[in-house]
Amino acid sequence: MSLVNLVSGGLDSTLVGVMAREEGAEVFPLFIDYGQRAATQEWESCQRVHDRLDLPNPTRMDLSGFGQVIRSGLTTPDLDVKTHAFTPGRNLLFLLMGSAYAHQVEADGVAIGLLAERFSLFPDQRNDFIRQAESTIQTALAKPIKVLTPLSEFSKADVLRLARKKGIEGTYSCHAGTAQPCGRCISCLEFVNDEEG
Repeated sequence: MSLVNLVSGGLDSTLVGVMAREEGAEVFPLFIDYGQRAATQEWESCQRVHDRLDLPNPTRMDLSGFGQVIRSGLTTPDLDVKTHAFTPGRNLLFLLMGSAYAHQVEADGVAIGLLAERFSLFPDQRNDFIRQAESTIQTALAKPIKVLTPLSEFSKADVLRLARKKGIEGTYSCHAGTAQPCGRCISCLEFVNDEEG
């Protein structure tokens, strides 16, 4: 089995990479700069963590023009990072680019670190989206590329526990892109809520 792992330098995607390696999969990590505010911090974290864990070097794809046109709290500081977090088309863009890269490197699938559907806030985090995206990608590329969601039964608390067990540390998961986590974006609040719960 070989797969493109969509990586962000965060805990979820790093855990997916570690799990895939343990399963013996050939992994092609792909970092997508879609013009997110946190792109610099995420990329630096991604490189550092992959190096520390002896994971394959990530490939960076520059699609930063997306975030210049599609404005959200994740792509522009003019909008609130939490209230305006939904970035239309983001996960579809990730899956399409990941699948195109999988086609290029002859990988069997593309992995995205989405958690259990009950924690989904946006339509492009749900199971029906994944199923339809996989079907569309197969039609578009004339090749079956499996869309894998290895954390689909996990809560953030589950991810935190397993990541600690596997020695994963030093990741970056704040959408604001500040040196210190902002403490109020959706990603930061996931950590706070699960540590309290």
